[in-house]
Amino acid sequence: QVQLVESGGGLVQAGGSLRLACEVSGGTFNRYATAWFRQAPGKERDFVAFADRYRTTTYADFVKGRFTISRDNAKTTVYLQMNSLKPEDTAVYYCAADANLIVSSRRMAAQYDYWGQGTQVTVSS
Repeated sequence: QVQLVESGGGLVQAGGSLRLACEVSGGTFNRYATAWFRQAPGKERDFVAFADRYRTTTYADFVKGRFTISRDNAKTTVYLQMNSLKPEDTAVYYCAADANLIVSSRRMAAQYDYWGQGTQVTVSS
């Protein structure tokens, strides 16, 4: 059973930084494409960033230049480094993984089989 466990969320002032981590267990980490999504209250779950085993990365336009996704195969963990945070980045952040993802669908939440429980990020103004 594949499990994803996020950590690292919290409260930060605008302009600050946070690093989220997502530990993947129960499967062969290198098989999985991974991504971060976020969901603010009353809104849909939005794509944030993607990384696969080939080190291909993709970012949503609203985080380009501020967020960085990375993978540590030895620790089977995906990270999201978030800098220059803004109040509009406030959301629950979710980690997702899939072993059979079609890369062209990497921005679509419905394409991922496995999800973490989410971690709250709150950015105060």
